[in-house]
Amino acid sequence: MGEILLIRHGETAWSASHRHTSYTDLELTPDGERQATALRDRLAGRRFGTVLASPRRRALRTAELAGLAVDTVDDDLTEWHYGDYEGRTTADIRAERPGWVIWRDGCPDGESPEQVGARLDRVIQRVTPLLDRGDVALIAHAHALRVLGARWIGLPPSGGGLLRLDTASVSVLGHEHGRPVILAWNVR
Repeated sequence: MGEILLIRHGETAWSASHRHTSYTDLELTPDGERQATALRDRLAGRRFGTVLASPRRRALRTAELAGLAVDTVDDDLTEWHYGDYEGRTTADIRAERPGWVIWRDGCPDGESPEQVGARLDRVIQRVTPLLDRGDVALIAHAHALRVLGARWIGLPPSGGGLLRLDTASVSVLGHEHGRPVILAWNVR
């Protein structure tokens, strides 16, 4: 049985400055392009039966530089919709809304943790049967992939808050004794 590889896109100007980026379609920085190219070595030797990516340029460019041919662009892999918090940092948001935690509170005019969880549950349901044909690569974004990792192991969407995910990192989901497990997380 194959494994699911979660691949976060390379650095963008907003990820470097810790600004929430969902629907804003940014390019990779030069460092982000180098990070994405370095993924080739980490993915060498893997045989992917399926490669899915978010429709955002930063995810698609990461896949290209990593040497992955995207089979399906999947809207369910887009980043958490930050609504009114798009482009803002956590510190900036907390200056006007003390104690705000995305994993609990979601985003006004954006998505709740439960809505993001439902999207990522659909991805899990679609790709799990594909593991019989080999590994599956998912190229997407930090918060979305953190929620996916949490949901894989049976945690609520808020469990993603316990799983840090850096740019151009690779995480591996698989099975042990027939149960879903995290085999590796945030490998750079």
